[in-house]
Amino acid sequence: MARERVTVVDIARAAGVSKSTVSLVLQGSPLVNEVTRAKVNATIRELGYVYNRGAANLRQAKSKIIGIVVNDLTNSFFAELAVGVDSVVQSAGFVQFLANTGEKIERQREVVASMREHGVSGLIISPSRGTTAADLAPLVASGIPVVLVVRDIAGAGVSSLTSDNHAGAVAAVRHLVERGRRRIAFLGGFADTAVFEARMRGYRDALGEAGLDVPEELVIGSAPSRAGGVTAIEQAMMLKERPTAALCFNDAVAFGVCDGLRARRLEPGADFAVIGFDDVIEAKTAVPALTTVSVDPQGMGERAAELLLKQIGAGQADAQAIVSPVRLVVRQSCGAPIDHKVKEVSP
Repeated sequence: MARERVTVVDIARAAGVSKSTVSLVLQGSPLVNEVTRAKVNATIRELGYVYNRGAANLRQAKSKIIGIVVNDLTNSFFAELAVGVDSVVQSAGFVQFLANTGEKIERQREVVASMREHGVSGLIISPSRGTTAADLAPLVASGIPVVLVVRDIAGAGVSSLTSDNHAGAVAAVRHLVERGRRRIAFLGGFADTAVFEARMRGYRDALGEAGLDVPEELVIGSAPSRAGGVTAIEQAMMLKERPTAALCFNDAVAFGVCDGLRARRLEPGADFAVIGFDDVIEAKTAVPALTTVSVDPQGMGERAAELLLKQIGAGQADAQAIVSPVRLVVRQSCGAPIDHKVKEVSP
C-alpha cells in the first residue's frame, strides 16, 4: 500500500506548532527562534516530508488578494475600517483576507507569513503593541507594498496612515474647559503606544494652555476596551478629589466609563462629562450620544486601500506618511444640548 503524503498540517500537529510556523521554517525565515526551528526540522526528518519548492513558488505568485491585519477586532473601530478597505478593493477586483492578532506579535508574524504564502498583492496592517521596524524588515525586503494604519512604526520604511491624535486631544480638552470643567482625567489606553503618547501630549498641552495642573493621579491607563473603561473610572472615583470630566483613549473606553458611572448612579453628561475618540457608529446612537473626536474609521480604511492599490499599480512601494485631520463631534455625553455640533480641529 502506498504511503500517504505527509503535509505541512501533519508536521505542525506532530511538532505542536502552527502551520504558519512550519511554513516559516521551510522558507528559512529568521522570524522563528532556534529552539522551535530545531524541533520542526526534527519532525520533518522523522516524518519524511519533502518540501516542493516549485509548488510553493506557484502559491506565492501574486494574486488579487489584499491582506488586512488588525490588532483588536473586538473594537468596532477595526470592523468599520475593514468595511472601508473592502469597499475600495472590491471595486478594483480584489478581495481582502482579514486577520486579528489580539495584540500578539507572534500571532502577527504567523498571519503575515500565511498571507505571503497565499501570494497577497499587498498588506494593510495595524501593528500589534511592541512591533518594531525589525519585525517589518522581511516585508520591506520582499517588496510587498505595505500600509500601516492607526499606529506608525518609526524607521519601518513603509507607508503609513494615521490620525492627528494630538490635535484631536487638544480640541476635546479645550471643549471641556470651555464648559467649565477643571478637573479632567485621561482614561484608558496602553502607555507604550505612539497613539497613547500623542493623545496624552495633546491632553497635557491643552490643560497647560488653560493654566490647569495635570495631576498624575488623573492619568489612568487600562486596556483600550469597554471593560478597561469600567476599570479606569472605578479607579478615578476612588480618588480623594474626584475628576468631573474625562477624555477617554477611544470610544470603547468611553462606553465603559459611561457604564461605570451609571453603576455609581451618576449620569454621563449631566453629572460627569465624557469624551471619546474615534466616532464609531455606536457613538451617535448611544444614550447619551457620545461626544467624540472623529477620525472616520471607514474613511481611513478607504484611504489606506487607495494608497495600497496605488503602490501595487505602480509596481513599487515608495513610503508615504499621511496624517489625516480629525473633527470634534459634540453630542450629549459632555453635557451639550441635543442639537449636535461639529467643531473643526486646527492642526
